[in-house]
Amino acid sequence: MSRFIIISFLILLTFIVSPNKTLAETPLDVYMNDFYSKSNEASKILKEIETNLKEGSRKNVCSRQREAARLGLLANKSLIKAFEVGGTEPPMEAIKFSQKRWESIFNEC
Repeated sequence: MSRFIIISFLILLTFIVSPNKTLAETPLDVYMNDFYSKSNEASKILKEIETNLKEGSRKNVCSRQREAARLGLLANKSLIKAFEVGGTEPPMEAIKFSQKRWESIFNEC
C-alpha cells in the first residue's frame, strides 16, 4: 500500500513539476482581451446601476458610474493600441463617439 502511495506521489509530482508548454498571447490578443474585459465590466456596472435606480436605490450611484466610465475610457485606449499593434487604422469616429459618451457619464455626477 505504501508503495502505491509513493508511486502516486511521484506521478503527481512529475505532472506538477514538468514544464508545460503554454501558449503565449500576442500583444494584439492582450489588448483585445483587455478591451473586452474592461468594456464588459463597465457595461455590467451600468446595468446594475440602472436596476438599482429602477428599484429606487441611489446608493453609490456616482462612484459606481465613475468607475464604469473609467473602465470604458481604459477600454478605448486598449482598443486603439490593438489596432496599432495589428497594423490597421482604428475606426476613430466610433472611438471618439465612445470616448465622449464615457466622458459624459464620468462628468454627470
